[in-house]
Amino acid sequence: MKLGVYSVVLGDMSLEDACAYLENSGVQMIEIGCGGFPGKAHCDPEVLLADDQKLREFGEIIARHHLQISALSAHGNPVHPQEAIAKADDHDLKNAILLAEKLQVPVVNAFSGCPGGSYKDQEPNWVTCAWPDDYQRILDYQWNEVLIPYWKDTAAFAREHGVHKIGLELHPGFCVYNTKTLLKLREAVGPEIGANFDPSHLVWQGMDPCTCIRELGKEGAIFHFHAKDTKIDVANTKLNGVLDTLHYSDEINRSWIFRSVGYGHGEEYWKDIISELRLAGYDYAISIEHEDSLMSGREGLQKAIQCLKNVLIFEDRGAMYWA
Repeated sequence: MKLGVYSVVLGDMSLEDACAYLENSGVQMIEIGCGGFPGKAHCDPEVLLADDQKLREFGEIIARHHLQISALSAHGNPVHPQEAIAKADDHDLKNAILLAEKLQVPVVNAFSGCPGGSYKDQEPNWVTCAWPDDYQRILDYQWNEVLIPYWKDTAAFAREHGVHKIGLELHPGFCVYNTKTLLKLREAVGPEIGANFDPSHLVWQGMDPCTCIRELGKEGAIFHFHAKDTKIDVANTKLNGVLDTLHYSDEINRSWIFRSVGYGHGEEYWKDIISELRLAGYDYAISIEHEDSLMSGREGLQKAIQCLKNVLIFEDRGAMYWA
């Protein structure tokens, strides 16, 4: 496994300075935002795809600091019911795929997206319950008329350009948010669909990351991994449950908040996750995503780096001399 960082947390630095910072921190891989919600602070595919010299300079910066790109990420909502938003996010995703082809990056990360409840809607409609029956009609429309056709086309586009791994983050608010929905889309679309596995979003839903890793691992469906933690506020959860729409900054009243690795769960918890990943055959990037509102980006990142250095399994398996 290799220690990585999602560079959005260092968006106030130039790419050169961010890479130098990561190199000095003992980081081995970098995940780079290419549009959508992550923005383009370190990478604008539109520019790099149009200028071979700038593309070479971009690659040289990464190599000069002994880093590898684990993934290019364009997290947006390419099936948004407002056509302008959907087109913009789809454009960013397609450009990320084209840039991954040029740079020989094996993984492009994204969200599945969430359509409206019908072709008349102007806002996404995330369904969280089975009844009344209206919700079943919404799900049928979203999956069969919008989501599956879109991802079939996008997977075909990725294949044409040598990209065979689209890592969808299991994220509430979008149609793919748990193990079942990820596998449903993968079955409908093909093996290009897999998980950018982020345990933080699973924890607050009541899921066990190790159980999910084992299930997805059976299908070879884990393409990338985000290292981010979540702390459940037991008192607030007992009072209001986990479907919390309070702003992330209202930490004291929320049922859960994102934390740096080690601050939602201890090292033993993370050692179990890392061991389960190895059992599942995943030995790729462990990419830190900092979204801890109780810490600065630099401090939160450094806390996560130090914790994961103790937790990750860096070397290949040794021979079983005892067996």
